[in-house]
Amino acid sequence: MSSSIPVLHIITRLIVGGAQENTMYTAARVDSDRFRVEVISGPQTGSEGSLIEEVGALGVPLHILPTLLREIVPCQDLSALYSLRRLIRAGRFAIVHTHSSKAGILGRIAARLAGAPVIVQTVHGWSFHAHMSLHRRRQYVMLERFVARFTDAIVVVAQPDIDKGLAEGIGRAGQYHLIRSAIPLEAFDPEAVDGTAVRRELGLPLDVPVLGNVGRFSAQKNPLAWVEVARRVAQAVPDVHFLLVGDGPLRAEVEAALAAAGIRERTILTGLRRDVPRLLSAIDVFLLTSLWEGLPRVIPQSLSMRVPVIANRADGTVEAIDDGITGFLCDPGCLDSMAEACSRLLRNPQLRREMGRRGRERAIQEFSLDRMVGDIEALYTDLLEQEGIRIPGSG
Repeated sequence: MSSSIPVLHIITRLIVGGAQENTMYTAARVDSDRFRVEVISGPQTGSEGSLIEEVGALGVPLHILPTLLREIVPCQDLSALYSLRRLIRAGRFAIVHTHSSKAGILGRIAARLAGAPVIVQTVHGWSFHAHMSLHRRRQYVMLERFVARFTDAIVVVAQPDIDKGLAEGIGRAGQYHLIRSAIPLEAFDPEAVDGTAVRRELGLPLDVPVLGNVGRFSAQKNPLAWVEVARRVAQAVPDVHFLLVGDGPLRAEVEAALAAAGIRERTILTGLRRDVPRLLSAIDVFLLTSLWEGLPRVIPQSLSMRVPVIANRADGTVEAIDDGITGFLCDPGCLDSMAEACSRLLRNPQLRREMGRRGRERAIQEFSLDRMVGDIEALYTDLLEQEGIRIPGSG
């Protein structure tokens, strides 16, 4: 029988997204001689795509819990809580590591009821934010305060999430651990991709500047503001083209906005794609209009591909972008400044190249999967030792 430590990751849904990729890579890459990892997810995917098959292909045992839903459905939620408690007990998991809001709350309560020795939550951006009603925000804060009482460690991907959590009375400073969400740098190598060939494949002209984005068409990502910035950029840079990679609930609204802005004919919408490094190679400048974020992985992905990024000052984006060095940060809602920054870079290939070079250096230094997984393993080891649990290979 294996002496490795059983670890269970719980996440609400395995759509194509940063929190989900973070969970997938963590589960797949921790030292299998020391940790035996399984994942539980709810069944929902949708227009944002699914990582369920990819998790399975990486050899990570995955259980789909039908009652674990993103929406609040009391009867289903109670059923999910009961099922999670039973599964945690049956698997004798020494570590229960939860992700996202719904799974983070139900999973931690279930872990506590099941007597799991170590409970960890990763905050991929808090569930509460300024763009929701005050009543709903207070509800989320109260729930986070409650479950923080029996959480051994709260992992965040950006320092602002520590500041925000403590300001709301969620947990204690000693519970928080900053571990950057990372990317497989070997896949995001600009020297390994022929951007010219990708442009030909997509039908993009080879000799024009391209403004692009990779992400979900959802309210959080604010894609209609993206289209409005693009409209203004088109007035300043007449030959600019646009590349939008992704899908989501606002897809129809985005297409209508592109048409109304008069730029639909020079915009390529690829739909959901998983060959993100190739598509980034066809982009000159990356524009992110998110209203709130944890630390969007698409920023280090772009930087690694030597693509400078322009984004709102939203939570972790202020740490991922060195303003004026690897891209530009703009005040939320200031579309004029975003359009001006995009136009400046699109008209200046030399500045783009310099920012791109520095961006890749930053990505290599700070956003490697080896570093992220090593930090998580060290956290697990420390928490287990505090509980008197011996880790294989620790002497």
